[in-house]
Amino acid sequence: MARDPKYDILFEPIRIGPLTARNRFYQVPHCNGLGHGHPRSEAANREIKAEGGWGVVCTQEVEIHPTSDVSPFFEGRLWDDRDIPQHRLMTDAAHEHGALTGIELLHSGFHAANMYSRIAPMAPSPIVIDGEYPRQARGMSRRDIRDLRRWHVEAALRARAAGYDIIYVYAGHDLSVLQHFMKPLYNQRSDEYGGSLENRVRLTKEVLIDVKEAVGDTCAIAFRFATDELIGEDGLQVSGESQDIVGMLAELPDLWDVNIADWSNDSSTARFEPSEGYQESYTSFVKSMTSKPVVGVGRFTSADTMVSQIKRGVLDIIGAARPSIADPFLPRKIDEGRIEDIRECIGCNICVSQDNLAAPIRCTQNPTQGEEWKLGWHPERIEGAASDDPVLVIGAGPAGLEASLALANRGYAVMLAEASEALGGRINHESELPGFSSYGRVRDYREYQLSQKPNVDIYLDNRLSADDVVALEIPHVLVATGAHWRRDGIGRAHLRPIDGLEQVNPLTPDDLFAGAEPGPRVMIYDDDRYYLGGALAEMLQQRGHQVCLVTPDVRVSNWTSHTLEQAKIETRLLDLGIEIIVSHEIDEIEAGRARLESNLRQQREVEFDSIVMITSRIAHDELYQALLANEDRFATLRAIGDCHAPGTVAAAVYDGHYAARGLQREGDFYAPLYSRELPALD
Repeated sequence: MARDPKYDILFEPIRIGPLTARNRFYQVPHCNGLGHGHPRSEAANREIKAEGGWGVVCTQEVEIHPTSDVSPFFEGRLWDDRDIPQHRLMTDAAHEHGALTGIELLHSGFHAANMYSRIAPMAPSPIVIDGEYPRQARGMSRRDIRDLRRWHVEAALRARAAGYDIIYVYAGHDLSVLQHFMKPLYNQRSDEYGGSLENRVRLTKEVLIDVKEAVGDTCAIAFRFATDELIGEDGLQVSGESQDIVGMLAELPDLWDVNIADWSNDSSTARFEPSEGYQESYTSFVKSMTSKPVVGVGRFTSADTMVSQIKRGVLDIIGAARPSIADPFLPRKIDEGRIEDIRECIGCNICVSQDNLAAPIRCTQNPTQGEEWKLGWHPERIEGAASDDPVLVIGAGPAGLEASLALANRGYAVMLAEASEALGGRINHESELPGFSSYGRVRDYREYQLSQKPNVDIYLDNRLSADDVVALEIPHVLVATGAHWRRDGIGRAHLRPIDGLEQVNPLTPDDLFAGAEPGPRVMIYDDDRYYLGGALAEMLQQRGHQVCLVTPDVRVSNWTSHTLEQAKIETRLLDLGIEIIVSHEIDEIEAGRARLESNLRQQREVEFDSIVMITSRIAHDELYQALLANEDRFATLRAIGDCHAPGTVAAAVYDGHYAARGLQREGDFYAPLYSRELPALD
């Protein structure tokens, strides 16, 4: 198929300084938890995007000096010439597919604790460093400023030697010392680098000029700038000084990369920013103030929205981080007229969580993300079937759907049996929660793809017993029957059942999803600590219930701090009038009353008409356990997804994909595929 002509504008070449990008698709710098610790994985991860049609592929933020050491996180590193070969792996790989490559040079200032280098952090003025580490940053001297300028030039020269085409000067996300200099909140200097806006922008202007003079004849210079931090007068804002800053620097870079800050706003989840292009009102002014091309982001997955951004003069180039993670081949699919084949980002930020955990990237929609080198997985290609044997997949939740699709792509004849009347499993319920409609894309993408496969037969409303499965005589069986929430309170805080809980007829999320209506006063006990407790509290409060959310953790929905949502969730719940009690466990419970005890042994009581327990889940593995009695009748018998080990939707999708890739593989199911990056010893 050929692309629709209305999308031709997306594929026009565009000039960026001395270079030309082949189209308007631009993977902006984003972290992936690989960086200097996993350079081959880093290169393969970016190469896939170049192959997928992105005109420009950037690496993540790259430390330019040991005074900007963000350990334990694996971002990029370009401290000296010894780092160049690692970066060459990435640039060479991306260039093979015709993409330009970009590098985001970074000095983090007081955001870097320098856990590895142990050098005292630096800031425009003395300040406590960002984060929890008990250290303060020193105010930078004029010599420090001269050094910072020199380090940027040296890093730019190394970046050019490493093969990068676009070199960034970075002032965004509240992570860059250049941005710190711009903000009076951090910059209390009285010299030529403090006070007036012109003085506070001086260092950024000098660095832009320095880097352009050093490499601008052969490399394009990009400037990444956060136009608004959404914190009012304490930060940069469009209604404040941002437009003046753009005016001062308008023609210096070859490319403007604009966004909002901090990271929780730039990469807001779909729960809090459901629309594509949600940054437009903060960044659209930039294009009218410069003759240079402008790239921006907005979790773009619709080609029509992308075209609209360009034709309305909002952006020249369509930037993406998360959509390029969910589908590295998004540009090629638009080019080939395969819009319906795009795996759309669901905006869950499971990708972001991994970087916050100093771990390699993963994606709910794209299970191959981060596994391109380690496991040799490609998002669009998969090895062929090892035999003509048919496969039975039981259960059509995230794991079952992904396993069925991957097996069908391998060429196996797949029978997918689902006990209910619809595909989707847990997705059907969770996507109905307030702000979670995008989660339906996990189901919808796979349901459509399976409908196009002649080698897939789907049987709905088909509950199979162990005898039924044995009688089918199908050699390969994957059981993906999901899990259910416990009623007894066992979870992280309670490793034994909570005494008295059975007397109060507790509800679980499954009961609410099935239509159970709790009483007027609802106590939610959230020991799961991810998004579900807060989402159910929001749902019930909106339905008119009086909700009290209790958690043993120190913050409500605490794990969502890794997905950049925790503060937003807490704010929304408080705005709705939901009572939040943190750091308390259930000590004693009886009809209508729960006595709670804090970690400081302080006690309080909560009265309720209904209690909802969100603690942990039990795998629905009864069928699988029954089939194990006849294990010798099967060539493959495996539980996958939540039936195997309850977890996130991303974990279930990955487990289903792994099982499909490994079907009929000989030897250890886990070990043979793994490549490891081992340090070489001089």
